[in-house]
Amino acid sequence: MEPQPWPGPASEVVRAVRAKNYGRAVPLPVAVRDRLGELFPDAEFAEAFGASGPAGWSPGRLALITVFQMAENLTDRQAAEAVRDRLSWMYALGLGLEDTGFDFTVLSQFRTRVVEHQLEEKVLDLLLARLSGQGLLGGGGKQRTDSTHVISAVRDLNRLELAGESVRAAVEALTVAAPHWVATVLDVPGWSRDDTRIDTWRMPSSKTKRDQLALTYGRDGFALLAAVFDPRSPHWLRELPTVQTLRIVLLQNYTRTTDARGRETVKRRVKGDEGGDGLPPGHLRSPPPYDTDTRWSAKTDMFWNGFKLHVTETCTTAAEDERTAPNLITDVATTASTIPDVKALEPIHRRQHLRGLLPGEHYLDSGYASADAIVTAPTRGIALITPVLLDTSRQAREQAGFQAANFTIDWKYQQVVCPMGQASSSWSPCLQHGKPVTG
Repeated sequence: MEPQPWPGPASEVVRAVRAKNYGRAVPLPVAVRDRLGELFPDAEFAEAFGASGPAGWSPGRLALITVFQMAENLTDRQAAEAVRDRLSWMYALGLGLEDTGFDFTVLSQFRTRVVEHQLEEKVLDLLLARLSGQGLLGGGGKQRTDSTHVISAVRDLNRLELAGESVRAAVEALTVAAPHWVATVLDVPGWSRDDTRIDTWRMPSSKTKRDQLALTYGRDGFALLAAVFDPRSPHWLRELPTVQTLRIVLLQNYTRTTDARGRETVKRRVKGDEGGDGLPPGHLRSPPPYDTDTRWSAKTDMFWNGFKLHVTETCTTAAEDERTAPNLITDVATTASTIPDVKALEPIHRRQHLRGLLPGEHYLDSGYASADAIVTAPTRGIALITPVLLDTSRQAREQAGFQAANFTIDWKYQQVVCPMGQASSSWSPCLQHGKPVTG
C-alpha cells in the first residue's frame, strides 16, 4: 500500500449529485465529505498493509465504506454494488463515473486485517478527533452510558445438541486437516452419523432414547480424543480449535470412571449434583463450537446468547437542546455477555481520558455504580450521576429480619453494631475478588 490523499469529487459526479438533490435533504455520504473531508487517511492504516506487492484498494476509503455499510445495514455484496452504482458514495469517495469499484470479498479481508493489527478503534478515534477539531466535541459536559445485548450469529444448542455437534465439528475439522489420518481412525461403527448437523428435530422423542444418545455422543467424543492424543497421531492435531472445544464440552458435561476390571463408564453431569459432578457456573459453560467467545447471559427480562455492547454518548437536557451540538457517540465497547456493567466503567473512563473526552457529569444506571467508582471518579473530575444498587438480599426483598442497612459500622473502633445493640467480636481484613474487604 502506498498512502495517497483522496482526490476531490469528480466534476461530473458533483454536477449530477447537485442536480438530483436540488431542494432535497443532502444524502449522508455527501454531507460527510462536504463537512469532514478526507476523514480516514490511508497512512493511519499503513501498519496493517504491506509496502510491496500488488496494489490494493485504499484502506481509508474502505473504512468509510464500512461506516456507510453499517449505517444502512448492507451486506458486503450490497456495499460493493453501492460503490459502483451510487452517485452519493462516488462523491464521498472521490471516484469517477468510470470507476469499477472492487470485489465484495475485499471488505471482509479489510476487516480481518484491522482486527489482526488491533486497529478496531481507529475509525472512531479519527472521527472523534475531527469532530473535536471542528468544535463539536470536547471534554467536560454531560455523557451517558448504557449497555445492550448483541445476539451472536450462531445456532442455539441445548446440551444434547452441543455434545453431538461438538463431536461432528471436530470430525469435520480433522477430515479437512488430515484426511488420510481420519480415513484410518474413523473406521469405527456409528461414527458415520457425524456427517450431518445435529438437530433436535432429527432426534428421538423418547427421553430414554435421548439420554442414551447423549451417552453415545459422550463415548464417541472420548474415543475421538483418545485417537487424537495417541502418541502415534500427529501432535498438531491436538491444537485444532474444534478439538480443544470438544475437550471442554466433554469435561463440563460428562464424567468418566474406570472400575477395577478396566471397564469404563461415561455419565452425564446433572445440575445440582453433589461431589463435584454437577454442571459448571453459567458464565463458564461451553459455547457452541462455531464461536467460542459467545456466552449465555440475562439482563432484566432478556435472555440471550452473544455479547454485550456498551455505548457512551454526549447528552443534553430538554432545556439545552436548542443551543448545543447534536448527541455524539464517544465510546463503544463490546464485552462478554457475562461481564457485569460495573467492570466496564473503568475501561470506558480510561479510553475517554486518552481521547481527552472525559465527561464532567456521567449518567449511568445502577448496574455501573459501585462505592469504589463513586469515590474515585471525582479524582478525574467526573461526577457520577447514578442510583446505587439496592439491597437484593432475601431479608430486603421480603422486608423481614435484619437488612444490611440496619447495621452500624464504626470504622474508628473497627466494630459493627447490630440493631439490638450487640457489637461484633472480630474485625478481619481479607480479600474478595482481589479487593480488600472486612469479614
